[in-house]
Amino acid sequence: MRNRLPLLVLLVLGWWTLNGFVWVGQVVTMHQAAGQPADWPNTLRQHLASAWLWVPITLGLFAWVGRHPIERGRAMSALAMQGLAVVVVILLRAATVAALNGWIGWYERLPSVGELLAASVLNNLLTSWLIVGVAHALVYAERARRRERQAMELEARLARARLDALSAQLNPHFLFNALNSIAEMVHRDPDGADRMLVDLGALLRHSLDRSHRQEIALRDELVALDHYIGIEKIRLGERLRVHWAIDSALLDAQVPQLLLQPLVENAIHHAVAMRTTPGEVSVRAERREDCLILEVSDDGGAGEAVHGAGIGLRNTRARLQGLYGDDHRFDIGARIDGGTCVRLQLPYRRWQPLEAAA
Repeated sequence: MRNRLPLLVLLVLGWWTLNGFVWVGQVVTMHQAAGQPADWPNTLRQHLASAWLWVPITLGLFAWVGRHPIERGRAMSALAMQGLAVVVVILLRAATVAALNGWIGWYERLPSVGELLAASVLNNLLTSWLIVGVAHALVYAERARRRERQAMELEARLARARLDALSAQLNPHFLFNALNSIAEMVHRDPDGADRMLVDLGALLRHSLDRSHRQEIALRDELVALDHYIGIEKIRLGERLRVHWAIDSALLDAQVPQLLLQPLVENAIHHAVAMRTTPGEVSVRAERREDCLILEVSDDGGAGEAVHGAGIGLRNTRARLQGLYGDDHRFDIGARIDGGTCVRLQLPYRRWQPLEAAA
């Protein structure tokens, strides 16, 4: 509330000024109805002065309620503090009227102290408690906004922590597989092992350069995937065939980093590496309205791939849930002509580099 103090002062001043003009209008209307001439200058001065006296009192009550709100565990003591504040307002209004009456002219002859206090109770008691009620509404609304903001921040931090943990789990999983493949080839095919190391180094450098971003451009994701496929082609030789069907207009689409690699790895492991005949893995990207469709499919493999029990698929599901919530689809199913298809539907967004986003 302190951050919005100037706005609050303007609103309170505007409210009581409006009330003052309403009171002036009522008095003038009553005089006209009684056939009496309206004394505009005096009426305007008296009622605007009375209304403007409420401005500092209202702000004071707001501040007082902010320090002593009625809440669980201290309701009675807080209620007593509010009652004390209302009593102070009644006394203050009576004293102000007595001090300024000679200039403002509320009374032709100033009443006695008892009469002045009685009039102040009658005129100001209900209004004071109404202001206390409004002040409590503002305090509770501010607390609700603060709790909502904190909840959103905690949720964002939790999602980030989960994504970081999943990404950390995914990268070693691939790294160990790649190093095992290189170890198998280093004696029987040194040149192939060397090319695999080059591709692995490029892939790791590509990942580390963007490790601070959960999402990257599709073109960069495809570059990383191409390095991975290069490693697997050397290891599997002619048994691995890859078909690309990428709409070039989508290269700037935003996708989660390392999204496709575990899907292609899963397809190669289940549909190609387990057989002696050649197998094909297809990677497809297209756009349908505001959705980006990504597909990784193979032409045949073990039924285990359909169920998606591997670590790569579990991590992919969890990452997508953390990034997009319910605004995505992740489907795994058997193709009509044999094999498995993993289909992702994501919100289409154009990639924004850090410099542009700043």
